[in-house]
Amino acid sequence: MSRDVPIHSWPGSYYINSEKKWENGTLSLTRTTVRFVSNQSKESLASFRLSRIMEIKMESSSFIFSTLTVLEEGNVKHWFGSLKPNRVVVYNVLEHFWRERLLSPSSEVRGAESQPSKGRELINLVAGAQRRLEDTGRVLSHQGEQFDDMMQGLEKIDSDLGVADKLLSELESPSWWPFGKLPWKAQQEAKAEDAARAAVVAAAAASKGSSRNRVIASIPAVVTKGGDSDLKPGCLLVLVSSLEVRDTNCQLLHRFERNEIDEIRVHTPYEITVRQRFIGKPDICYRFLSAKMPEAMAVLDMQYKKKVEFTSEYTAFRATPVSSPCDAEGRSLNEGLQQGCQETELPLEVPAGELSQLQVQVLQPCVSEAEAQELKQMLMQLKNLALEAETELERQDEVLDVLTSSTDRSTMHIEKHTCRMKRLL
Repeated sequence: MSRDVPIHSWPGSYYINSEKKWENGTLSLTRTTVRFVSNQSKESLASFRLSRIMEIKMESSSFIFSTLTVLEEGNVKHWFGSLKPNRVVVYNVLEHFWRERLLSPSSEVRGAESQPSKGRELINLVAGAQRRLEDTGRVLSHQGEQFDDMMQGLEKIDSDLGVADKLLSELESPSWWPFGKLPWKAQQEAKAEDAARAAVVAAAAASKGSSRNRVIASIPAVVTKGGDSDLKPGCLLVLVSSLEVRDTNCQLLHRFERNEIDEIRVHTPYEITVRQRFIGKPDICYRFLSAKMPEAMAVLDMQYKKKVEFTSEYTAFRATPVSSPCDAEGRSLNEGLQQGCQETELPLEVPAGELSQLQVQVLQPCVSEAEAQELKQMLMQLKNLALEAETELERQDEVLDVLTSSTDRSTMHIEKHTCRMKRLL
């Protein structure tokens, strides 16, 4: 993913302190950098990393001129004015990405001398994923044992209910009554069965509703319903059956039911638009800008695959295409590692006297052969763990279906027997 392609840009002006004047240009935000480029000279008047920002504020200049100020490390203060659509929108976006970088800092904030190699970083990432998957496997195994115990308990309940049914039948039709069933039994028994059946249906509907409202992912975002002039902090919640838009106080702004969403347009890896179309009235459209959007897109792409549309803007951010599963495993791994190596920030032109040190840095491989082999083995273990987890989940889904039907049947029988015992009393 390119580091130089802007996530968002705004026209405005920048105060050049050395010349005591304002210069018109464009303020842009990339994944790691804030930059201001002059419209006249096309030169970069200011460029600094998000990790170097100390403070972002909305202030006024000495001429009572509304501005946005950014304080950089070293007590360097940058003044931006005449921002369009307005400085509040720019502040919300910059502050969001800066805050997310502070909460989850990347490896760039660490000193170069303390940084591990690319191969070791990849191994650490895969090892963390493997530990998490092993923990999940243990939880699934324990959950499967609980399901098996529940099945045994339900079988015992069914057996006891059968015995109770025989005893109640004998009490309801005693041997001394010459006409079979008691005259009032048929009508009340029908009412009891209807009531029990209604209770089971209501319980099943409540259970289904609670599962549909389960939150899959929640990310902070800058949200707008109208144009770019209305970008405000909020959050996007991805639920099993819907998408929810909420403000900073967690108040619901809008809910998109899953079957009501007509389009999800992906502008950049950090910006999407969700649209619900109507006939005869305006569409409902929300735009989301978030540093955590790639995490939500992994879920949205699975849930709304046929409705996700990638725009032409997205191509500027797209990384090297991932190899298909049919490609050779080793080749795809090497291509991915080479992609990571190309992201190292090296100068394009180097003085002749400093060439030897640069050659040593470039010629040093990002990932050694031993690290690549270790990564391959760990990925194979991850694949096996994932397949085992999938098999266990499928088995538990079948058991859960049996448990649901058995529980509903037992509940109905218990309600029926309770009504019969009340009548006998």
